[in-house]
Amino acid sequence: MEGTDPVNKKLAAALSSGAALVLALTGCSDDSGKTDDWAKQVCDDLQPQLNKIDQANASIAEASQASKPPEEVKKADAAGFQKVSDAYKAMARAVKKAGAPPVEDGEKLQKDAVKELNRISGEYQELKVAAEKLPTGDKFDEGLDKLAAKLKSLGQSGDKALQRLQKGEVGKAMAEQESCKKTGVTKDGS
Repeated sequence: MEGTDPVNKKLAAALSSGAALVLALTGCSDDSGKTDDWAKQVCDDLQPQLNKIDQANASIAEASQASKPPEEVKKADAAGFQKVSDAYKAMARAVKKAGAPPVEDGEKLQKDAVKELNRISGEYQELKVAAEKLPTGDKFDEGLDKLAAKLKSLGQSGDKALQRLQKGEVGKAMAEQESCKKTGVTKDGS
C-alpha cells in the first residue's frame, strides 16, 4: 500500500510525543535531601520504562520504513502499543511505590500521577486492540490515520497531566537526577 508509510510515520511521531510527556517530569534544581531521594528513586525506576517506549517507537518506525504488508504493520503497531501500555503501567507502579513526594500536596501529586499513568496505559491497550482489528484492504490507511489521531490526542492530554508533577521542588529535584537527564530531552521537550 503506497500511502501506508506516511500514515504509519504519523503513528511513530505521535508515539514519541507520548514518551516526551513522561520525560516532562524533569525541572530545575533543589537541595532538599528527602525530595532528592524521592526523585532519584522515581527517576531510576522510570528510566528502563522510557527505554521500552523508545524501543516501541523504533519498531513502529521500522515497520513503516520498509513498505511492509498491512498484516506486518498491524502486528508491529499492536506489539509497540502493548509495550508502551506495559511501560506506563510499570511507571505508575514506580511512582506509587516511591510514596508521596515530601512536598506540599505531595500525596495528591502522587495520586494524580499514578492515576494518569494508569489511564494512559489503558489507552495504549485500547490502541493495541484497535491496531489488531485494522482492516488490511482498502481501508487500511484510513484506519492507521484514525489510530494516529487518537495517539496524538492521548499524548497531548498526558503532557498536561504530568506537567503538574514536574512543578516546584519535585521537578527541580528530578532534574538533578542522572537517570532523568539521560533522556536528552530539554526543558521545552525537544
